[in-house]
Amino acid sequence: MKANLYSEKAEEYFDRSCDEQKDLLLQLCRIPAPSGMEDMRAEFCLDWLDRNGVRGAYADEAKNVVIPFGCGGEKPVIAVMAHTDTVFPDTVPFSVEVDGDIARCPGIGDDTASVSALMILARYYGMIFSESEIGILFVLNSCEEGLGNLKGAKQIVKTYGSRMKAMLSIDGTAESVVDRSIGSERYRVSIKTEGGHSFSCFGNKNSIAEAASLINDLYTIRVPETDNVRTTYNVGTISGGTSVNSIAQNAEFLYEFRSESRKCIDEMRDMFFETVGRHGSYDVMINVETAGIRPCMGSVDMEIQREVSEICADSVRKAYGFSPNFRSGSTDCNIPLSEGIPAVSFGCYKGRGSHTREEYIELSSLRPGLSAIAMTISRVNDYFSRS
Repeated sequence: MKANLYSEKAEEYFDRSCDEQKDLLLQLCRIPAPSGMEDMRAEFCLDWLDRNGVRGAYADEAKNVVIPFGCGGEKPVIAVMAHTDTVFPDTVPFSVEVDGDIARCPGIGDDTASVSALMILARYYGMIFSESEIGILFVLNSCEEGLGNLKGAKQIVKTYGSRMKAMLSIDGTAESVVDRSIGSERYRVSIKTEGGHSFSCFGNKNSIAEAASLINDLYTIRVPETDNVRTTYNVGTISGGTSVNSIAQNAEFLYEFRSESRKCIDEMRDMFFETVGRHGSYDVMINVETAGIRPCMGSVDMEIQREVSEICADSVRKAYGFSPNFRSGSTDCNIPLSEGIPAVSFGCYKGRGSHTREEYIELSSLRPGLSAIAMTISRVNDYFSRS
């Protein structure tokens, strides 16, 4: 039996709920949620869901808020996810500026707008969902950003992966659909030298200078040009030293490389470690620690992947009146895709400035986002129910 997941009744509910979603979004924005520290947002979401009659929601060990609809037994499921963490380390509340249709706040779009949308949809499903062939699993997941390393998505795939028909990640703006994953590897490089006083020990090796020399050589690496895919690298942070009159004993930096191709990732890894190896010596000790790995695409059935991607894009087109572009990206979808599970990411708002403190969204774009998500879930459910 198929669940009736999208209808005129749903659109009427969205019309009634759009102002409430805006208020909910502004409340969520004010709750700090760095990766790994999503506790307050998770608690808020669970409380809101309970107060709004959504039963069965729970928090798992990865701080995911899981909201199952008809997911009992060994029934196949479709997972729909939005991440609660933001890219910012702040642990004090943000302020939200609203000027007409524009709302500004770090993280307001990526991905707090999507979280608010899934909460409004969860309340609707709580009222209308009945038993069906395929369960719908809503997840407000943790640790998507930065060194969160997709911990939340990994936990969901670990728990439900054998039953998962597909994952839909609601992330980013409505202008694009991410249907291919970009893999990445991230390393923390620590350098230790003898150091000493800047005058009396002048000439001793300086860990900051050694780090700068190594970084310079890493930036001379020519990225692989195989498989007609893009490969990139970046040093994102650097720190070290004690004072202006001390020869730095310790320094460290974070380095990453990215590609859609596993072959290119392997080549970048080899070149990285070869370059690091040339810089170590008896008086320059270098330690490399893996900070995070996001896998590339695995053996996914590309016919199913294309079908799910087209459903997402067409739903956005019907809701917003424009066609989103298809692109690759690094999202929660990396985890299911690496396991051969079809997964697509698309957005439910219009805005700019993701990952900057000037991020903003158009509040009027939230309402069609609800329709886009609901249409997509219904059509993906129908697709897998037929197959």
